[in-house]
Amino acid sequence: MRLKIGISPCPNDTYIYEALLQGLPNSPFTWDVCFADVQTLNEMVKRSELDVAKISSGVFPTISENYRLLSCGGAIGYSCGPLFLGTKNNTCSIENPVLLPGKDTTAALLFKFFAKRELSKTPLCEYAFFDEVYRFLLAKKAYQGVVIHEHRFTWKQDGLFLIQDLGEYWENSTGIPIPLGIAVARKSLSLDCCLAIENEIRQSILVAKKRNQMITPFIAQKAQIQEKEVIEAHIRTFVTDFSYDMGEKGRLALQELERIAFSKL
Repeated sequence: MRLKIGISPCPNDTYIYEALLQGLPNSPFTWDVCFADVQTLNEMVKRSELDVAKISSGVFPTISENYRLLSCGGAIGYSCGPLFLGTKNNTCSIENPVLLPGKDTTAALLFKFFAKRELSKTPLCEYAFFDEVYRFLLAKKAYQGVVIHEHRFTWKQDGLFLIQDLGEYWENSTGIPIPLGIAVARKSLSLDCCLAIENEIRQSILVAKKRNQMITPFIAQKAQIQEKEVIEAHIRTFVTDFSYDMGEKGRLALQELERIAFSKL
């Protein structure tokens, strides 16, 4: 069976899905892969253009009619949330817009969750691709923004200021892990097919864990940042036990995020 899958080029996704994409032994699937920014993947799933995808958890309520949640392949964990950064100091300016990495991303939802509770009013939100957010901050084209992925590990050396660790704020407020990303499959696929896809994702993770080197040429080629230490830190942070099986805690986190998404932020 030939299926179209969409993942980001970030190290946690390429680490999890590399063996699957290369073809596991006796696999019933042939994969056509689309590498894209997470907001682009969210939009593609909203248009039902992918059979399987790794997407933002925050967008799931809007696509759950057509897509089934997979129990593995996502990014859920602790101390792994997006960072709200400033270019001048560690204070949020409600007079300046905040640049967010995509309207449908979990990062955008977590920022609004924080802003509603801690700021006198929510600043104007503007949107860009996740790598653009960081570039605009460094170029001083944006005063403040929310960064994700590899740039979570480079902001100090680049002279930016931490206004709020949004993942830490979520954990302290809810007591549950941060549901950043999930894997989904089209509901038109049979349940047996979806279970087989889950099995392949888990096999792919096990293959990755058994490698002598964490970083393969495939992972390095796709990464936005080439420093080995950053790539390894990225994988260790975002590939967790929840990636293998989200379990009850992971589902609880997703349900809480969904409840917040439908509240007035």
